[in-house]
Amino acid sequence: MSDTEFRHGKKRFYDNLKFPRGFAKSGHFTLAEEEMLVLFGDTMSGLELGQLTPETKEEIHFVKVLKQPGKAKSKLERVWLKYIKLARDRRRIHVLASNGNSKNTEPYEDYSDSADIMMD
Repeated sequence: MSDTEFRHGKKRFYDNLKFPRGFAKSGHFTLAEEEMLVLFGDTMSGLELGQLTPETKEEIHFVKVLKQPGKAKSKLERVWLKYIKLARDRRRIHVLASNGNSKNTEPYEDYSDSADIMMD
């Protein structure tokens, strides 16, 4: 992590609302990605919200990437975009239920009365 000009956050970054067990334990981030988010996430969040002014070339490029995600080059930029997508996008929920538009349109027939007749 020392090969970057990006500032470390003033505090460790966690998202206890979306990732209460940690980034890596969520199954979406690797241990290295979790370390990047914890160390630099506070700075990246501050830059995104406009609370911090970019001071280095990397931070200036990071702010540009927030407006144009396709220009992401560094691991930090890509992991922040991944975090944004997972934390802020609506999650798709797949349910196993019918919406009532099945192809089988035959009505259900109740044969319980005929069974009673046969038993007599």
